[in-house]
Amino acid sequence: MSRIGLKPITVPAGVEVTVADGNVVTVKGPKGSLTKTFNPTLSIAVENGEIKVARPDDEQLSKSLHGLTRTLVHNMVEGVVNGYQKLLIIEGTGYRAQKQGKDVILNLGYSHQVTVSETDSIKLDVPQPNQILVKGIDKQEVGQFACEVRAKRPPEPYKGKGIRYDGEVIVRKAGKAGKGGKK
Repeated sequence: MSRIGLKPITVPAGVEVTVADGNVVTVKGPKGSLTKTFNPTLSIAVENGEIKVARPDDEQLSKSLHGLTRTLVHNMVEGVVNGYQKLLIIEGTGYRAQKQGKDVILNLGYSHQVTVSETDSIKLDVPQPNQILVKGIDKQEVGQFACEVRAKRPPEPYKGKGIRYDGEVIVRKAGKAGKGGKK
């Protein structure tokens, strides 16, 4: 039995949730609107300010989709109310970011500058020269965009230079062993 799938999702004030044919869920809130299509075998109902997800049987696929669907709908509601953000930390001598209009210019030790642009749904902010804040209402989209920015210069294991997530632990490797070896 999916414990997460059974929990109802409370709809906060100012949020409008509609379920159309084919399990197309639309959530509108103060920060924007999200629409997602879910598996038609599950039933999604909005009753008395709560969203409930039910599965038709105890098949393995239905069990798997039950908790997933409930979590995705909850993330949609959370996104239009509060939004999501990821903080990226830039480490390294001379590595920095600066905002110019809708673009963020990154100096990452390459011979050229790397430019990352905002999209319609993703906003970028640079609170400090070594930090990038990725904001949006779709959790998956924010995570994907942050991953793409991190891929511009992933952290390396010897000195830890590069772009990492806030709270990410970089496992360090020992450098060269020093003098010794065969004589």
